Amino acid sequence: MDHDKSAVAEWYKGRSIFITGGTGFMGKVLVEKLLFSCKDIANIYILMRSKRGKNPEQRIEEMFKLPMFKRLRDSNPAAIKKLKPVHGDLVSENLGLSEAEQQLIINNASVVFHCAATLKLEAILKDAIEQNTAGTERVVDLVKRIKHLDAFIHMSTAFCSADIDVFEEKVYKCPDDPRAVVDVTKWMKDDALLDVTESLIKPHPNTYTYSKRLAETLVANESDHMKVAIVRPSIVVPALSEPIRGWVDSLNGPMGLLVAAGKGVLRSMHCKGENRAQVVPVDIAINAMILVAYKLGSLPEKPKEVPVYNMTNDGVFKLTWGEVLDIGRSLIYQYPFEMMVWYPDGDIRASYFIHRLYCIFSHWIPAYLIDGLMFIFRQKRFMVRVQTKIQDGLELLQFFATRQWNFSSERFLSLQDNLSPVDQEIFHMDFRKYSVKEYFKYCILGAREFCMKEDPKTLPRCRRQQTFMYILDRALALAFYLGLIWMVISNFETAKDVFDYAGNCVQDIPVLGKLVAN
Repeated sequence: MDHDKSAVAEWYKGRSIFITGGTGFMGKVLVEKLLFSCKDIANIYILMRSKRGKNPEQRIEEMFKLPMFKRLRDSNPAAIKKLKPVHGDLVSENLGLSEAEQQLIINNASVVFHCAATLKLEAILKDAIEQNTAGTERVVDLVKRIKHLDAFIHMSTAFCSADIDVFEEKVYKCPDDPRAVVDVTKWMKDDALLDVTESLIKPHPNTYTYSKRLAETLVANESDHMKVAIVRPSIVVPALSEPIRGWVDSLNGPMGLLVAAGKGVLRSMHCKGENRAQVVPVDIAINAMILVAYKLGSLPEKPKEVPVYNMTNDGVFKLTWGEVLDIGRSLIYQYPFEMMVWYPDGDIRASYFIHRLYCIFSHWIPAYLIDGLMFIFRQKRFMVRVQTKIQDGLELLQFFATRQWNFSSERFLSLQDNLSPVDQEIFHMDFRKYSVKEYFKYCILGAREFCMKEDPKTLPRCRRQQTFMYILDRALALAFYLGLIWMVISNFETAKDVFDYAGNCVQDIPVLGKLVAN
């Protein structure tokens, strides 16, 4: 594809970009796509902090070595020089930036992508507000000082809509003033804040959606001072086609549960199979964000209302969680994971009570038994810790999977209207590029290779192991039920009489009677 003929790439030429959350799953794909498809970008400033003993510069070097940057390393290895980390974070005043770094962004950046946030649904209110609302406030305060701002893209979530039947592409303001809530969480004592959390966030089911709705309101309130648009991704899943088919580097959300199910650890999930799965591949979401900035920045004046984009598959095709389970199960059997704890044979359950019973008997009891054996043999215990993480992931995804979500996504789906064929191909948004089953196959293979670091060459061995696990699973199940029947026969006279009577009846049947007698 001739990128030199791209009007979008031409618009980005010479511009500098400021990104928060640039080291997250979506952030890295955004950075790679901008550098690969808009190669004449001036610089990309990424808000970063030191982590695990490595400074931002070292983290940039490590990030650039990831498989997802291979095509960029091959085509333009010097692109890494355009990545400029600025040292800071969302929770510090002025984003923790020095005066020199603030001026660097104020004087040079013209496009801002604010992607950083905490995804913990049940975070305490103070933490959720500090990250998602106060963090956005700090970003907005900096963006308002940028001298030549063309576009500010604020990433929200499609799921801050739990109290709305049909979530349209517009801003739904909170009755609470965002900056006032930020101030309250700063001075109110933690215990008192916990006591009022439920009544304060109502009708929102958790602090995550509440803090994200507040952030949207805060951004919309500042729209007179800047060109701003809000993008709302639904559940972000592995890449459809780029930078690598099936690319994923995080076990958060559905991919973590997929891996746990594939290894035989996860065997029950609270979910309503008839509900629609609202997902968006990461590369489609990122292409849409790049196009939103391009279209917003190309407008001669600020829009009268803040443009909002609901990024979800619902307007293209309907996909239920039941269908996801059926397709995923068939593919897991074809492309099994290494080190299976047991044969993968889980299911979804609409009843929360039944789900909890299954969790006790198929999750927690086996976990404690395995850790008990590890303790006896003086090995490191791990299973209870793994199950705890799985339960956290379940709680996260169950919030989405037990509700029916309805979105209006016309603006999102029309983003490619009036683009040239070149730009439509470079910044693709075709959900139907591959069949759902083929796409899921690459999701599983991507999780194996990029998250679990499992060599594709091990698949034949893993299939043999899975066959053995299947035989063992069925043999133990048969032994369990036979043992249960034996206990009933051995301990209850009435049951013995019933079985004796049944046996006599069978003997009276000509053909079966001879078989039993023999």
